[in-house]
Amino acid sequence: MNRLCQAAGISRAGYYRFLGGGEAQAGDMEVRSAIQTIALEWPAYGYRRIYRELQRRGWKVNHKRVLRLMRVDNLLCLRKRKFMVTTHSKHELPVYPNLAKDMVLTGINQLWVADITYIRLEVEFVFLAVLLDAFSRRCIGWALRCSFEAGLVLEALRMALRQRHPQPGLVHHSDRGVQYASQDYRKQLDRYGIRSSMSRRGNVYDNAMAESFIKTLKYEEVYRTEYRNREEAKASIQEFLEKIYNQKRLHSALGYRPPREFEQSLSVA
Repeated sequence: MNRLCQAAGISRAGYYRFLGGGEAQAGDMEVRSAIQTIALEWPAYGYRRIYRELQRRGWKVNHKRVLRLMRVDNLLCLRKRKFMVTTHSKHELPVYPNLAKDMVLTGINQLWVADITYIRLEVEFVFLAVLLDAFSRRCIGWALRCSFEAGLVLEALRMALRQRHPQPGLVHHSDRGVQYASQDYRKQLDRYGIRSSMSRRGNVYDNAMAESFIKTLKYEEVYRTEYRNREEAKASIQEFLEKIYNQKRLHSALGYRPPREFEQSLSVA
């Protein structure tokens, strides 16, 4: 059989699919329709997340089949872009050792990670500060402003504090940016008994979780939307962070569950 298939220039799998006839093709069409529906809802999902979402919706399908059908329909392409540097670490303010690298997390509110990025509007840039719970990957604080001075990160921090009410001992990890090293920011952390942690100089992996989140935000929201002004950008980003990312988007590190669902499972366990 192998020699015959090679002589005909087809694979064995292709030959057996041909023998299956219209039934197999009809089955593929149903799965392809479901895949395309999910791909329209989540344009940046790869085949692994599409496969998991199909399972959540009751489909019994092999991940290899999902990958094959997505290739056929050209649903695997995602354009990447370069990022602007928003970290200004050449300052005389205090910096702190990296406490996060040795932590073994067992629950929420043990480690928060922070980062800043820029967002292009029609005629200007705005800046977004975010705070994530490292255990659940949930976005717990964010702020959008026209400048990235200390007030930007303070606003995001205060949102997180209102939502979480953490106990003393929580570790806050960030890069060495001047915003996170500022006196006002450090005072706010000290007030709640939060310990500061910062990335090591020149180490691109120390804040990888926050940077990965920023990439997800850019590819799945920012690059797919044209914001005319700050108000429009804020409303759209709020929708993505609080209703889509936290409540619907599947996260591979959480067993392909959204952050909010993952946290709810912790309270039940």
